[in-house]
Amino acid sequence: MNNMVCFIGRLTKDVELEKVEDKDFARITLAVQRNEKNNEGIYETDFIEVSLYNMLATHTNEYCKKGDLIGIKGRIQTTKMASGYTMEIVADRISLLSNNNK
Repeated sequence: MNNMVCFIGRLTKDVELEKVEDKDFARITLAVQRNEKNNEGIYETDFIEVSLYNMLATHTNEYCKKGDLIGIKGRIQTTKMASGYTMEIVADRISLLSNNNK
């Protein structure tokens, strides 16, 4: 069995680093363009939220900015809550593919 997701997209805003239980944490949103055009001939975009922890969160905050094209390899993680289960995408690796700095 394998639990792996891969996305390539652009950061929708600058990374905001937080401390959660003495660990670095960031949640980013990637704008990921779909491969096919819709009926109007336009590529639609999905907005994918991704959680980053520890050094990955710190390095992404340091090197990535809004508009940068990045690749993410990660996994889907479920957590049991009082009201049921929640699902999140957790990044294991990030690659800066191009930056928006001029």
